[in-house]
Amino acid sequence: MKKLLLGLAAVAAVSLTLGCKPAKKVTVEPSSTVSEAGYEVERFISDSGKPVDITLIKHGSLAIDYDGVSIQIDPVTKHGKTTDYATQFPKADFILITHEHGDHLDAEAIAALTKEGTCLLMNQRSRDQYGSGEVIGNGEKKQLTDAILLEAVPAYNSTEGRENFHPKGNGNGYVLTIDGLRIYIAGDTEDIPEMAQLKDIDVAFLPVNQPFTMTVEQCVSAAKTIQPKVLIPYHFSNTDLSALPELLPGIDVRLRQMQ
Repeated sequence: MKKLLLGLAAVAAVSLTLGCKPAKKVTVEPSSTVSEAGYEVERFISDSGKPVDITLIKHGSLAIDYDGVSIQIDPVTKHGKTTDYATQFPKADFILITHEHGDHLDAEAIAALTKEGTCLLMNQRSRDQYGSGEVIGNGEKKQLTDAILLEAVPAYNSTEGRENFHPKGNGNGYVLTIDGLRIYIAGDTEDIPEMAQLKDIDVAFLPVNQPFTMTVEQCVSAAKTIQPKVLIPYHFSNTDLSALPELLPGIDVRLRQMQ
């Protein structure tokens, strides 16, 4: 009887082990590649094994390509280096605007990327300024495709004296869940309490452009709160980011050229 009980316990233990799902891992290419237009491209692999390519354009501008779907975030033509969206990128299926400042909302870039059926999503003030587009506000979600879910999350300044840069309740950050891969694009924000609600973030883009967004210390605080698997600082202008990798052990910090 004792041997039988031990045998049943062993079988149960094996069954439980087999029934547990392994911790989710982010699969990435060994290093970034460079597009034909000269932009760095980070490749991640979705849950079903399909590539998710994130092109690091400049400042707050990113492009995401997955399974034939093209998403542009805050495309801007002439901030910093000039970007020719008409020749360097395909027309977009979705364009996401975080807020109405000129380094994030650019009519010329939107026009260059728009085709019949392009969905333009933005905060209310951007819609008021641009004159068209679909408004999405903090806390709202939109299913872009069967495999892509968009969530708009808060982005604002919280330090006394900085509130006027990005007031609470106006701008958006975005979380894109692309076939299981969760990408957080913070927009212009500091390390706000709402970041504690972000769960299972695989890749995070955090701005480090003091005093308009985060200091290096605030970026470290935000990253420790969110715990992304990969952190790519963006929108950092001339901020020295060299200390970030040492300050964030356990997080894959990738310092890329985003000027």
